[in-house]
Amino acid sequence: MTANTPRIQSPKLDRPRQRDDASATATKALGTSGPIGATLCKGGANFSLYSRDATRVELLFFESPDDDRPSRIIPLDPVTNHTYHYWHVFVEGVRSGQIYAYRVDGPSAPAAGLRFDATKLLLDPYGRGVVFPKRYSRQSAMHAGDNIATAMKSLVIDPSTYDWEGDVPLRHPSARTIIYEMHVRGFTANPNSGVSNAKRGTYAGLIEKIPYLQQLGITAVELLPVFQFDAQDCPPGLVNYWGYAPVSFFAPHTAYSSRQDLLGPVDEFRDLVKALHRAGIEVILDVVFNHTAEGDERGPTFGFRGIDNIAYYMLDSDRGRYSNYSGCGNTLNANHPIVRRMIVDSLRYWVEQMHVDGFRFDLAAVLSRDENGNVLPNPPVLWDIETDPVLAGTKLIAEAWDAAGLYEVGTFLGDSWKEWNGRFRDDARDFMRAERGALARFADRMIGSPQLYSHEQRDPEQSVNFVTCHDGFTLNDLVSYNDKHNESNREDNRDGANDNRSWNCGVEGPTEDPAIRKLRNQQVKNFLTVTLFSLGTPMLSMGDEVGRTQHGNNNAYCHDEEMTWFDWNLLDTHADILRFTKMLVARRAVRTTDHEENRVSLNDLIKQSVHGWHGMELDKPDWSEDSHSVALSFEFRERQLSVHWILNAYWEALDFELPPVCGDVPLQWRRWIDTSLDSPADIVSMELARPVPGPRYRAAARSVVLLIASHQNTQ
Repeated sequence: MTANTPRIQSPKLDRPRQRDDASATATKALGTSGPIGATLCKGGANFSLYSRDATRVELLFFESPDDDRPSRIIPLDPVTNHTYHYWHVFVEGVRSGQIYAYRVDGPSAPAAGLRFDATKLLLDPYGRGVVFPKRYSRQSAMHAGDNIATAMKSLVIDPSTYDWEGDVPLRHPSARTIIYEMHVRGFTANPNSGVSNAKRGTYAGLIEKIPYLQQLGITAVELLPVFQFDAQDCPPGLVNYWGYAPVSFFAPHTAYSSRQDLLGPVDEFRDLVKALHRAGIEVILDVVFNHTAEGDERGPTFGFRGIDNIAYYMLDSDRGRYSNYSGCGNTLNANHPIVRRMIVDSLRYWVEQMHVDGFRFDLAAVLSRDENGNVLPNPPVLWDIETDPVLAGTKLIAEAWDAAGLYEVGTFLGDSWKEWNGRFRDDARDFMRAERGALARFADRMIGSPQLYSHEQRDPEQSVNFVTCHDGFTLNDLVSYNDKHNESNREDNRDGANDNRSWNCGVEGPTEDPAIRKLRNQQVKNFLTVTLFSLGTPMLSMGDEVGRTQHGNNNAYCHDEEMTWFDWNLLDTHADILRFTKMLVARRAVRTTDHEENRVSLNDLIKQSVHGWHGMELDKPDWSEDSHSVALSFEFRERQLSVHWILNAYWEALDFELPPVCGDVPLQWRRWIDTSLDSPADIVSMELARPVPGPRYRAAARSVVLLIASHQNTQ
């Protein structure tokens, strides 16, 4: 707002001693400032919108998403429909399913950060549903002129009518949580999924494949973004597949619904949550509160930009450009009071009304910055989330870095937050490819990363351990490619990470060489084993358990095709890896929760359980820069079980001395896992583990071995 622009203030009204029916009706029609958004109540709906510098606001109703003109326009009086910076009105007769949008006018002064445009149709930031016209166009929202016929619109939703049939949050203990990161559409979009055409790539399609998730044994799915996003936010001719381009923080993505009715996406998503809960699987959402699909100053106007640009976004010092800590053109001003409230309200809505169990925050370090980009010691929005009573017990996971170099892994605030451990990913990759100097770093990652977390007495599951995720190589590609191959992204292979720490085992890409294929298979099993059994919370990426490939593309965000979809034929092609993964997961899923119930810290658990590091000789670990092997003894007293790890990333077989097993009776080490062996000898049931003859074990080159000794019958 310029210095000469008058600000409209709401008049102070004397409260009348008596009010007749007509007066009460007129007052009701004015609406109220809270709650924010469109709220159904007796006789109609209350609409409330925050905009500090707007001078005129119109509420528009539509009969269908494709209408090129509104069925009704309701101008909001700048005096009577305006309290503080909230514009509000009550409209009689409104029901669930009503399509609506706003037009907001005000100063057009981009150099001052004010980007009002009364010609643009705007989404409600609190809209619970979004509808798309058949002619939807991102471009039309970027250029001057009326875009009613091609614009997204909001939808009035009544969340209270759904029958949850007694569904409640599962609250799985962290000690037994195994996360499976997956894409809603990609999981069933492939024709070989066996899902009917109408349901492929939808919430309903995923429901049909829940038995597979149960058989795999994971306890939580982490869904790539399901908040409504702009699929056209991508290079021309491609599609935004991942969904990191939100336009609404309350509405589920419409294209993931198999239903044709307007209310379908909301109820079908809730059907999915309910079905997953019945299967014992928690639902964690990957949420994007660091930027929106409106992009930089050249981007489209969907809502936030045209409603209150200064409130919703961080702006550079010249105010005419956007700060870009997200790498996506703009950065949400998360610690502004109105944005803080919106974020918390969104999270509460997804917990209370959609019954989700947790959230993974994309580029969560952005939430640590103030409006000028400075890092705050106690970011208000993070403490709002941490201390909110509705969110207590909800799983909170931070991707604790941003695109501008802020890296907070190990230092992210609060008592409730777990962290994606990017150092686990990097150090595991370096160790398995025998990178010089990687051993000591990876050894720390195996035992919960105490170098990162011991100073705060964090719990043992603080670190979310993963080797691959949606962003980067698949596990199959990690052991098959030295270099990225992103030519199909139409950016001349410039996009995507260059530092992949991958190793192709001797040949770039597919090969028929049996020795290389066997080595790659073995490396995959090595990565799966250390991910599932290192201290921390394990996370697997969709399809890694069956060798899914993206043909070396490490930035496949813009491909909605077979390359990024789950290939169900791989269940047979890589049946040995699937079997191996299932058995790892089954053992991890029955891990004791005693330490969590007794609030044992990572430091204390290490003291109780880690019995010693070894090299090829007992108690003589080689921590030199050129060492590529180590052994580790664990003791699980509550289970009366001893475990001995041998990790040999060296390119030759090595003989390791075995420690004696303490107990009331003589015990012998038994081989449980050896990734160098062919299936089914690579992993067996604990009760079928075969005794190891002699005092030493010969670990094959580039292998992981787990030996066990039980002081009771192992079940």
